[in-house]
Amino acid sequence: MASVNQSVSVSPTASSDSVFAHLLPAPEDPILGVTVAYNKDPSPVKLNLGVGAYRTEEGKPLVLNVVRRVEQQLVNEASRNKEYLPIVGVADFNKLSARLIFGADSPAIQENRVTTVQCLSGTGSLRVGGEFLARHYHQRTIYIPQPTWGNHPKIFTLAGLSVKTYRYYAPATRGLDFEGLLEDLGSAPSGSIVLLHACAHNPTGVDPTTEQWEQIRKLLRSKALLPFFDSAYQGFASGSLDIDAQAVRLFVADGGELLLAQSYAKNMGLYGERVGALSIVSKSADVASRVESQVKLVVRPMYSNPPIHGASIVAAILRDRDLYNEWHIELKAMADRIIKMRQQLFDALQSRGTPGDWSHIIKQIGMFTFTGLNAEQVSFLTKEYHIYLTSDGRISMAGLSSKTVPHLADAIHAAVTRVV
Repeated sequence: MASVNQSVSVSPTASSDSVFAHLLPAPEDPILGVTVAYNKDPSPVKLNLGVGAYRTEEGKPLVLNVVRRVEQQLVNEASRNKEYLPIVGVADFNKLSARLIFGADSPAIQENRVTTVQCLSGTGSLRVGGEFLARHYHQRTIYIPQPTWGNHPKIFTLAGLSVKTYRYYAPATRGLDFEGLLEDLGSAPSGSIVLLHACAHNPTGVDPTTEQWEQIRKLLRSKALLPFFDSAYQGFASGSLDIDAQAVRLFVADGGELLLAQSYAKNMGLYGERVGALSIVSKSADVASRVESQVKLVVRPMYSNPPIHGASIVAAILRDRDLYNEWHIELKAMADRIIKMRQQLFDALQSRGTPGDWSHIIKQIGMFTFTGLNAEQVSFLTKEYHIYLTSDGRISMAGLSSKTVPHLADAIHAAVTRVV
């Protein structure tokens, strides 16, 4: 019998003995895999337009000046500690996040009908919201737009919901299929959950007009459909925090209930800090209190409580008027640069006489543009021009610069004229 101090050596090549030997290599994530392929490319002219993160004119990641300043303040604050947060997270962060998206004068906030819980960015907020609905809502079906962010169906399926789609994008016009949207949601069973992008629809960059949002609101309320907003780009789309929150506030103003997932990855550049919030608007303060108690039971076995650092940065910025104003200036500068890139790319394609109507590039909004290129043309861009994007033709406008626009325009022109 071997002593307890003896170790048994196992050959590293004996993979067939592993209880996991049956596993096959999983495919790369279709979005994150773009960056993996980009990193392997030695070309000096390579361009990554797949990543959903802001880049400077020099193509570098950006940490906002106001974020750096607040971080330094937090580090220098000797009284700060690293104790566990409550299950719901930083209280100030939750209160200020609700005010940011719903408006300080929102009746829902004033009447204490909003439950807000700090979560792990937008993804975590969607997952917690999905699991809460799977446990406590009478309908288990969520309708998501076609197309939508690739993670949406996975998140909601694993949360315990049945995922169906509604028409959203019209390839022929590269705009909104509004009639299809109304028809599909109009035929959805009463009480179904409906995922809505609050602004800057990902991946298309196509948003409903204010008038169309009002029609969508009336339809959802008339059929008792439950809205679940995904707000990943507030202030990042138009440069205005209030304009980008209009659709959400329209739904809150009618007194109805809804869920909202909120992320600070894009608008504060806090991608790796994983800072977000789930807000649930209820009919009364009493219901809101009960909702919070049940959301806690979703969070506790999932990750116990959220991290402290990123939420502390956000709370410090949102509670201080000077810091808030500094943030808004930097946020608008990011949004304006993306709008500028849209115009430059459109102008470059026009000057080359590229076949087709490219006005959708300047009509769409936010970080992404749905170019309309097919999978073969996307492959051509990668092989011949070392430009990396997702196979559906989505490009991140934030990855472009004045220096790289001509390279992209040349590539698109060649793809459209040489690859059918």
